[in-house]
Amino acid sequence: MGLLSLLIFLPLVATAIILLLPTSLRNSYKYIALVFTGAQFALAGYLYSQFDAAATGVNTRAGYQFVEQLSWIRMDLGTLGKLEIDYFLGVDGFSLPLLALSAFVMLMAIGASWNTTKSLKGYFSLLMILNLAVMGIFCALDFFLFYVFYEVMLLPLYFLIGIWGGARREYASIKFFIYTLFGSVFMLLVIVGLYFSVINPDTGAHTFNMLHMMNPANYVENSFFGYINNYHEIFGIPARRIGFIVLFFAFAIKVPIVPLHTWLPDAHVEAPTPVSIILAGILLKVGGYGIIRICLSIFPDAAVDANWWLGLIGIISIIYGALNALAQKDLKRLIAYSSVSHMGFVLLGIASLTAEGISGAMFQMISHGFLSAALFFLVGVIYDRVHDRYIYNFRGLASLMPKFTAYLAIAFFASLGLPGFSAFIGEAFVIIGTFNAESVGTGIPRWMAIAGSLGILLSAAYLLWTLQRMFFGETRLKGGEEWASALVDLNRREQLILFPALALALLLGIMPSLIFDNLNSSVLNLVALVAQYI
Repeated sequence: MGLLSLLIFLPLVATAIILLLPTSLRNSYKYIALVFTGAQFALAGYLYSQFDAAATGVNTRAGYQFVEQLSWIRMDLGTLGKLEIDYFLGVDGFSLPLLALSAFVMLMAIGASWNTTKSLKGYFSLLMILNLAVMGIFCALDFFLFYVFYEVMLLPLYFLIGIWGGARREYASIKFFIYTLFGSVFMLLVIVGLYFSVINPDTGAHTFNMLHMMNPANYVENSFFGYINNYHEIFGIPARRIGFIVLFFAFAIKVPIVPLHTWLPDAHVEAPTPVSIILAGILLKVGGYGIIRICLSIFPDAAVDANWWLGLIGIISIIYGALNALAQKDLKRLIAYSSVSHMGFVLLGIASLTAEGISGAMFQMISHGFLSAALFFLVGVIYDRVHDRYIYNFRGLASLMPKFTAYLAIAFFASLGLPGFSAFIGEAFVIIGTFNAESVGTGIPRWMAIAGSLGILLSAAYLLWTLQRMFFGETRLKGGEEWASALVDLNRREQLILFPALALALLLGIMPSLIFDNLNSSVLNLVALVAQYI
């Protein structure tokens, strides 16, 4: 077992221990989850420190590090050839930062779960299984294995929202599950089509190996998704373009883009705080990662044809999400819509097909990952104390909760893209890449960069307005003295969870090279792969 397998399956060991222990020891479950998640985070940090920044990744096996490849399923299918599925893991500049982010956010989620009392055995077991699935997604280089981890991720989230959520938890969990499963079903059809279109040049067998799918020479002539003599069309649309569109929308549901975003506010509002942290900090990044790893890398020709539309969808998501956030009266729903807006920058950066834009998109995903986790944790702090999130029910909280106000203000300023914080770097590089896209011929007009900048202005409006309404002025609370006594300031555990996230936002804002150095070679390789079709 290599380091990546250890990283993936450590949570499974924790799950087994939790399930085997009797309920009389239920107070130990959170400590078991914390120890194993902490070990996982330490291992992710070690991998990040040992990563060779010169490795190019993307479409060459030699460009990946910590590679593990074992034969998993082999079967003779007669006239259909041989079935070849590998247990194939590896990381490059795109996946490794997201692995480290996932371990960090999962550690925050375990800390936020400290006061959970309902069905602890099931709760922490599901969190650990979810942890396993997420790590597997970012490591898998075999499409079949990727899909297995992708589907395993859905079930824990469905139950975590449906059992431990709020009053409308059943509705929110079913809506989330149906939206995601809808994309997954059609994704499976494309995976099967790719399998029968690609052969392993070493064995001659059809394969699910993603790296072979990125090489045009490995496609069977006249195959459904092939490059050579491919005349397959569906309703007059080339098959490869259809494959790209299906996979894009499957991942875009996770991002999420407008109009496929409606599951997100409902899921966030009804989910318990730790699950909201995971949804915003990790799950949305799976969508962005899938677009980069699969849509752009396997269908670069179709990506070039569709990137204008991707940029437009990104702009719509930025502005629509920000305007919706501006109109919200529920603080948690406001943060949820802000995620739609901020993830729109990710799609805009990817659509630019420039090194600056894609680097900015990746940086924005990482920055948004821990900042959104911190924001949802802060909302959870208020809700745990008075079971209310309605913005107009609070006024003058700064005098009651000065530490909480300071942390929230820093998180707001970091999220709106204030220079010196990580979000500024991500959004600035996306705008630069989008503005530069026209000069390098990728087809993205400069007005999209200007429109994207409007989203930064709107984010400042809704975040600062919320800060002014809830925290300043004369103290007025809907619950009166009862709320005033309940709204105690942050304790040590809560500050221990928040401080690293906000410190990281400042550190990456000052030293973005901590991310860019390991990311750059993979970005340049992807841009070169796509540039062949511009």
